[in-house]
Amino acid sequence: MSKMEAKTSLLDNMIGVGDMVLLEPLTEESFINNLKNRFDHSEIYTYIGSVVISLNPYRPLPIYTADKVEEYRNRNFYELSPHIYALADEAYRSLRDQDKDQCILITGESGAGKTEASKLVMSYVAAVCGKGQEVNKVKEQLLQSNPVLEAFGNAKTVRNDNSSRFGKYMDIEFDFKGDPLGGVISNYLLEKSRVVKQPRGERNFHIFYQLLSGASEDTLKKLKLDRDLSKYNYLSLDSAAVNGLDDAANFRTVRNAMQIVGFMEDEVQSVLELVAAILKLGNIEFKPESRVNGFDESRVKDKNDLKEMCELLGIEQSALERAFSFRTVEARLDKVSTTLNVAQAYYARDALAKNLYSRLFSWLVTRINESIKAQTKVRKKVMGVLDIYGFEIFENGDNSFEQFIINYCNEKLQQIFIELTLREEQEEYVREGIEWTNIEYFNNAIICDLIENNQNGILAMLDEECLRPGTVTDETFLDKLNTICADHQHFESRLSKNSKFLTDHTLPHNCFRIQHYAGKVLYRVEGFVDKNNDLLYRDLSQVMFKANHSLMKLLFPEGNPNKVNLKRPPTAGFQFRASVGTLMKNLLTKNPNYIRCIKPNDKKAAHIFTESLVCHQVRYLGLMENVRVRRAGYAFRQAYEPCLERYKMLCKQTWPHWKGPAREGVEVLLTDLQIPNEEFSYGRSKIFIRNPRTLFTLENKRAQCLEDLATLIQKIYRGWKRRTEFLLMKRSQVVVAAWYRRYAQQKKYQQIKSSTIVVQSFIRGWKARKILRELKYQKRCQEAVTTIAAYWHGTQARMELRRLKTEARNRHAVSVIWASWLGMKVRREYRKFFRANAGKKIYEFTIQRIMQKYFLELKKTLPSMSPIDKSWPARPYLFLEGAHTELRRIFHLWRCKKYREQFTEQKKAIFEEKLEASEIFKDKKTLYPSSVGQPFKGDYLEMKTNPRYQKLNNLVEEKVILADIVNKINRANGKGAPRVFLLTKINLVLADHKTGQMKASVPLSDLTGVSVSSQSDGFFALRLKEGSASAAKGDFLLSSERLIEIITKLHRIKTSSGEQINIDISDEFLVQFKQDKVCVKFLQGGPKNGNSATCKRKNNRLLEVSVPSP
Repeated sequence: MSKMEAKTSLLDNMIGVGDMVLLEPLTEESFINNLKNRFDHSEIYTYIGSVVISLNPYRPLPIYTADKVEEYRNRNFYELSPHIYALADEAYRSLRDQDKDQCILITGESGAGKTEASKLVMSYVAAVCGKGQEVNKVKEQLLQSNPVLEAFGNAKTVRNDNSSRFGKYMDIEFDFKGDPLGGVISNYLLEKSRVVKQPRGERNFHIFYQLLSGASEDTLKKLKLDRDLSKYNYLSLDSAAVNGLDDAANFRTVRNAMQIVGFMEDEVQSVLELVAAILKLGNIEFKPESRVNGFDESRVKDKNDLKEMCELLGIEQSALERAFSFRTVEARLDKVSTTLNVAQAYYARDALAKNLYSRLFSWLVTRINESIKAQTKVRKKVMGVLDIYGFEIFENGDNSFEQFIINYCNEKLQQIFIELTLREEQEEYVREGIEWTNIEYFNNAIICDLIENNQNGILAMLDEECLRPGTVTDETFLDKLNTICADHQHFESRLSKNSKFLTDHTLPHNCFRIQHYAGKVLYRVEGFVDKNNDLLYRDLSQVMFKANHSLMKLLFPEGNPNKVNLKRPPTAGFQFRASVGTLMKNLLTKNPNYIRCIKPNDKKAAHIFTESLVCHQVRYLGLMENVRVRRAGYAFRQAYEPCLERYKMLCKQTWPHWKGPAREGVEVLLTDLQIPNEEFSYGRSKIFIRNPRTLFTLENKRAQCLEDLATLIQKIYRGWKRRTEFLLMKRSQVVVAAWYRRYAQQKKYQQIKSSTIVVQSFIRGWKARKILRELKYQKRCQEAVTTIAAYWHGTQARMELRRLKTEARNRHAVSVIWASWLGMKVRREYRKFFRANAGKKIYEFTIQRIMQKYFLELKKTLPSMSPIDKSWPARPYLFLEGAHTELRRIFHLWRCKKYREQFTEQKKAIFEEKLEASEIFKDKKTLYPSSVGQPFKGDYLEMKTNPRYQKLNNLVEEKVILADIVNKINRANGKGAPRVFLLTKINLVLADHKTGQMKASVPLSDLTGVSVSSQSDGFFALRLKEGSASAAKGDFLLSSERLIEIITKLHRIKTSSGEQINIDISDEFLVQFKQDKVCVKFLQGGPKNGNSATCKRKNNRLLEVSVPSP
């Protein structure tokens, strides 16, 4: 199945009609019903050809995820269901692959979702373009410019909680790979009148509320502000709080965005000072004061706010106060100073506030452009995104100068839209070799000419009226319009010479009406002249220029007394017309892409579709006209390959595979379906279908064919499944039969075998019994012979015994007589001897008996055989002191000897290591006592049996003396990485603890010393010989729970080889890391939340180890 068929296409599973060009029948009612049907099913996007209609859902939808971005990435525009990502992807790919500059025009009324649409376009482009540190930085700056501009240029209105009160055009610049290089932002017609006055239910610009809600107390104190909104006249209180808007959090977002975009801290502070000064400016009030000449002069009531504003901006207070009371008019060499009354003073105050804010906003845009502009001078590809106010018609007739120029801009956009759409259609027809037919449409050039004509245009007459001497009012301007434009077919006024409007009561006397392409709009002439003039008194400009503030000279260059320009500044209408002209020229050089935003209801609520409101927007956006232009030629066109892939099942010749060119396959397909030739045309790469009904006929046939194919597939699948089950059962029966036959033969064999064994056993038993009888007979014969012989030998022995006894009795008698005589002789000698030495003999006998009793008692009370048992029986007699002590010593030595005799060679080596560890660390390191009771095991990883380390064990040729997991300390951050530590008689090896890959192998001959602390930590440094190959990366700083065992074994190995190793025990030592020496310092008393020592990097030369208190 092709890539196109793998996903849902525009024509698959449609809710309503995804492309309005295919809508049948095409009426306004069917158009609105189709939008409503799709909106009710959460389908907010619909196409008109390549134009995207977007309805604001007023709720989050799960259609903007990263998966959706990947789904629409590098896909054909009509390949998937309508989405804004499809348009963004089409524009980006055309720019990247075809080297065509693009522009995306987003229009719609306030609250229709224009700003969100522009954000979605930018976020999609940012997601699909290249990656990299510099590219990501540029993307982040482009995206973060939005929060800054929204804070200063957006406000809460009745229709929209985040309404853009300015027009924005951003050119995003790309390199040849399609990676963003930077951007340029242009702004149009900021609604600066909102600074001084807001309609009921609306707010001032967001930044004022964000500053007062989110700034710290210290910042507010520096700006001389208070959080209480009611203290500022320029802030409306009835809509100060907006549901879903967190002004404090948004202020932090804006500060962060300004930092990312590149604003310096002093620049941010200067901007906030200007915002605070505008709030203070609104609190300045005036009172009248009569002069001698009878004229009223304005004076400041309370000078506290004036003083604080002057302190914020560095302005001389007296100069600003005078500028609010007097106005200087210069005419060539003459200067005339006139007083200002209270009304004029308030006008001057508000004009200054509006100019301060609008110029600050323009400076912000310029400053952002400096940060995000492309740094390279190579040729760039450009994608423009235009987010501008849509056509505005206030039903109550409050359309004023702002709505007039907004609608003029939309007339120009409609003009360029029709022109570019027709041009695109014509170019595609020529490119595909299709005959071009003229399309009739309404050309709104006549309306544009009515407004912008240099001689008789409304803007030209407004400028002329503002510049002429004499009394100039809105009424004189309307009179001029009535005189010159009376006969224009799109201009209507009740006071004009055209008699058919004289009795039109829907047209007030102070209004005029223009029939725009979107409908008739009634404009109230009040305020046209003042808003077009947009005057700021020269005195105020000069005072602002003299301010001791970093931005004021940049914002008010005309206030420079050395460059006084007596020429009248250009009017607002003139400036806007020039900027619109520049914008139109820019758009004409790019390939346009359109997003038409529609607001479904005025309640800003989800799931509500107000048909009258949507119908009104459809009319003034010219969407029906757009559909008619699009389908005037051919309603649908598609490349041959996807067309053949989609409909090939409708023809036997093309199904399932067509092996020829795709165009020939389509021709065969349409011929077989007998579709009339006038319903389609063959282009070079596309098939063009004239009528939507033809397409829907193909779709219906395809749907029916898919059902038939599904039935066929089910039938084939069911047959295959049953055959598979039968073959499986057949194979199973064969296996079962084979196993049964095997079992039967095995059972038969076992029976034969057991019978054979029984017969064999009987035969063997018979043979054994026969042999046994023969052996018993032989044994009885041998026993009879033996008995006879025994009796004979017994008789002989008894006779000899009687003879010997007789001889012995004779010899005994002689011996007894001789012994009696000797005893008598000895007794006689003894009596003589005893009488001479009786006392001494008694003493010796007594001592002998005491010693005998002492030894017997000592035998009963001897201590245990443990060498560490210190007990010993008490001494019974004083004269035995020496013997008692010596016996204790001898017993202890004998006991130790017996204890040593129990030791194996391995145990002897362990105790020797323990003894050596005691000599090295006892009373020197706090960790030592806890290691005494722990045996030195050596191989803790079981290297020979552990399969995880078999490969590493094979790499080490010598016997492993010690194997354990240690932590290698990273100098950069002080964190430990686990390593396998192996110690042999020749080398010291460090390996990766997960993969077993060898990281370092150090000959022990290159090891000169070890450094440890005196505390209870496990950190130790292995110092390597300078200049050796092992020391190329510097010393090793490691950490282990078995530090005592590791260093003891190192010491024993080095000592046994005749070398010495220096063991340095200190709480501060140096470690060589490559070219630098780093001090490792041990501190007592941390960490608080653990029992293990932690290492942290303090600077490039110091690692600090915190050891917990014991």
